[in-house]
Amino acid sequence: MNRIKSLLRDAAGILLPQDCPVCGKPLDRDEHFVCRKCLMGLPLTHYHEIEFNPMEQLFAGTIPIERAAAYFHYEKGSNYASLLHDLKYRNRPQLGRWLAARAATLMEPHGMWQGIDVMIPVPLHITKLAKRGYNQSQYIARGIADVTGIAVKPWLKATEAHASQTHKGQLARLENARGIYRPTRNAAPLAQAGHVLIVDDVVTTGATLLSCATALLHDYPQLKISFFTLAAARLD
Repeated sequence: MNRIKSLLRDAAGILLPQDCPVCGKPLDRDEHFVCRKCLMGLPLTHYHEIEFNPMEQLFAGTIPIERAAAYFHYEKGSNYASLLHDLKYRNRPQLGRWLAARAATLMEPHGMWQGIDVMIPVPLHITKLAKRGYNQSQYIARGIADVTGIAVKPWLKATEAHASQTHKGQLARLENARGIYRPTRNAAPLAQAGHVLIVDDVVTTGATLLSCATALLHDYPQLKISFFTLAAARLD
């Protein structure tokens, strides 16, 4: 059923005229998802070019990570925040895939994906997945895979549905995400993996990414961990 819904959404996105989610302007025939003007103004983080960037600093003193980067800055209330809103709540998963492919192309010459064996999207609990119909983080990972060829494996599961993180502070977010993720039963190949990229839509406090990484390292302590998110709250 979810597969059918996904195909119908994708077909609708191709056949029906679309507006730019940032400025509302109707897209030209040669524009995809976002108009040229808004795409040029996308507030890129450039974290992949910065040694010990603000996203990597966010996890300092918690767990060792190899690298971390996000494509663009997220600011609540900005026009560009609508990209994440459309991706998550307006049935536009292909928007995330397209943006992630652009990010992958931008970051590839800087070695962001070098040595990564597998990508693991942050999972949704089954109840939230059933309601939304798709996992936006999985589409983001697929966008990176379109460029890099790195395998995407759903080898984490959410064991309980945690409350929304939107209005929580840092400590509350950490507590909210603690211990709710576990490797799936078919994650055994991770025992031979060396480097895993955990993929999500947005990072704010880092609580979700940290909880996912901790769950993986508990069962597979040899893993090297890196993070990628499509967007990041202002961390600097």
